[in-house]
Amino acid sequence: MSKKELKTIKPDVKWNEITPGGVIDSAGNAHLFKTGDWRSMKPVWNSEKCKNCLLCYPVCPDSSILIKDGKMVGIDYDHCKGCGVCAKVCPFKAIDFVEEA
Repeated sequence: MSKKELKTIKPDVKWNEITPGGVIDSAGNAHLFKTGDWRSMKPVWNSEKCKNCLLCYPVCPDSSILIKDGKMVGIDYDHCKGCGVCAKVCPFKAIDFVEEA
C-alpha cells in the first residue's frame, strides 16, 4: 500500500469532504478519530484499588487503557466508547462506570 496523506478531520467538516459511509481508506488511522463522545457511560479508574494486574488492558477493544512502565496510568477518554469490558474483568473493582455528564 502506498503511503497516503492522512487528512485531519475537524468538527466543522462538510459531508462531501469525508469518505462515503465512514469507509476507512487507510490502515492505522484510528487515533485520528476521537470516538469517545459516542459513549453514554464513562469509566472511572480508582488507582488505590488497582493492583496493576493489567487484565483490563488486553480486553479493551479501543486500546484506551493507558500503560506506562508496566503500570496502568489512566484511561484514554478520547477513544473509550464505554463498553464496560474493562470493569467486568477487573477482580479488584478498580474501574467503575458512571453516567456521562
